Amino acid sequence: MTEMEFAERLKRYRKAQNFTQQELADLVGVSRQTIMQLERNRYNPSMLLAYSIARVFDVTIEDLFDFREV
Repeated sequence: MTEMEFAERLKRYRKAQNFTQQELADLVGVSRQTIMQLERNRYNPSMLLAYSIARVFDVTIEDLFDFREV
């Protein structure tokens, strides 16, 4: 993917899998509000949550985040 924030990537992956925010939240063990805040770029996930999200989408954490230095 090109330069895209985590929030936008998360939303795209979720929609590509046809998951609601609640369904994704249930799969990773958080509230729907947490997913909503992640998608609005108002909250950064813990490494454990990022790993759980990556596993749900069968991608690497690097696929979700852009680790390049600014």
